[in-house]
Amino acid sequence: MGFYDERVLPRLLNVFMNTKAIREQRTQTLEHVNGDVLEIGFGSGLNLPHYPSTVTKIVGVDPSHTAAQLARKRIAASPFTVEFVGLSAEKIPVADASFDSVVTTFTLCTIPDVGNALREMHRALKPGGHLFFVEHGHADDPAVERWQQRLNGFQQKVFGGCHLDRRISQLIADAGFEIGHVHNSYLKGAPKFGGYLYRGVARRRH
Repeated sequence: MGFYDERVLPRLLNVFMNTKAIREQRTQTLEHVNGDVLEIGFGSGLNLPHYPSTVTKIVGVDPSHTAAQLARKRIAASPFTVEFVGLSAEKIPVADASFDSVVTTFTLCTIPDVGNALREMHRALKPGGHLFFVEHGHADDPAVERWQQRLNGFQQKVFGGCHLDRRISQLIADAGFEIGHVHNSYLKGAPKFGGYLYRGVARRRH
């Protein structure tokens, strides 16, 4: 990671990804999370205040040391244990079928090998466990899609490899998950090209 991606971008995201509209999405995404949780893209711990009392432990994966430092106060205020493992979502150092829930919020857009990362999430889940997600991605409006294609390269340079146009539902299904439901909407206050959301739950079948 360069200076900008490691030292500057995590601080910007700590602010920009904590708006009222995004906090509402986090709360809705996490309301049914339970048990031992693997969170991919833990960042500065912005999800921590939104987890319900049914959570027993959080294990976070994130490549940014700066984000981990920013998360300290939120971790200290959490009623459950929070620990970190590894840095890369493409190879997570956890045992097979060891988590009740996996959480990913505004993260699948940036992981280089997102398919392999989702297969790792599937591996880490217990049979019948659930993946809870809210992500931005490919819009269903052709006009918005065209803007996503135009701005995708710039977006990746400025926001740490973030893709505007990943087809989130398809990626999750391709990794072996059974999708229970997905709610699509535009994030309040965000430009449409970067704010088309996929919020839902998927299950590990076996």
